[in-house]
Amino acid sequence: VELIPSTSPAHPRLAELTLGSAYHPEMTLSPGSAELILDPARQPEETPSPNLAELTLEPVHCRPELLDACADLINEQWPRSRASRLHSLGQSSDAFPLCLMLLSPRPMPGAAPIVVGHARLSRVLDRPQSLLVETVVVARALRGRGFGRCLMEGLEAFAQARGFHRLHLTTHDQLHFYAHLGYQLGEPVQGLVFTSRRLPATLLSAFPRAPFPRPPSTAPSLTAQSAPRVPKGPSLPPPPPLPEPVTTSPPPPAGPLPQSLLETQYQDLRGCPIFWMEKDIRGLPRARR
Repeated sequence: VELIPSTSPAHPRLAELTLGSAYHPEMTLSPGSAELILDPARQPEETPSPNLAELTLEPVHCRPELLDACADLINEQWPRSRASRLHSLGQSSDAFPLCLMLLSPRPMPGAAPIVVGHARLSRVLDRPQSLLVETVVVARALRGRGFGRCLMEGLEAFAQARGFHRLHLTTHDQLHFYAHLGYQLGEPVQGLVFTSRRLPATLLSAFPRAPFPRPPSTAPSLTAQSAPRVPKGPSLPPPPPLPEPVTTSPPPPAGPLPQSLLETQYQDLRGCPIFWMEKDIRGLPRARR
């Protein structure tokens, strides 16, 4: 998962949640005293900071005119084919996966808002009340000013307002930032690439996470019989035994979760250490509607 770097213990509060309609949710975030230091080499006064009180959190599919700007924001951090990025953002829907943008209004009336941040929420297999947070990013020129914390706390309120109880995410080196936000070390979960109202979660949970065991063969065993006798010449040797089934995924690591934020027993696809973290959002104060 792609994450923003940041470190800060402060907590701005979410003041108001405005739902314009079931398909156009909008969230208004209040200012706070957080200072997320994402790029120590950059001086905060280089770029004027948008007003935190005017930020809104909106789904990408509700603002299609901002797709290009959102793709540019993500590609600024993780370059990728523009067509592929736009296709991924175009999959956003209320049925999940769902891409959210943190927006700031332009100083001039009538101008398009500025895309400040982005994050993607996906359903989790076997956990209907959980969401997986991915592709979290804040505009490079605006880092270090509390927007990362606003984005994460906005996601939590967004998910809680829709009945979800827990958020999961992964990070390579920003676990202390997430720990300050209340996330704790957890176990890996499997995010769903797609969901459908015609495909209930109970059916999705029936799909295996590992290959099926090799079914018993109804054909005669080649190793239990000798080769057929031929009229002339020596008999043929029996064939070698069949190979063991090959598993496509390694078994989960054994033992308890590490108690220290300095070590992890999990790795990503490239073999780099990765931390799985999660947060129970049921106890959060509900945003006012």
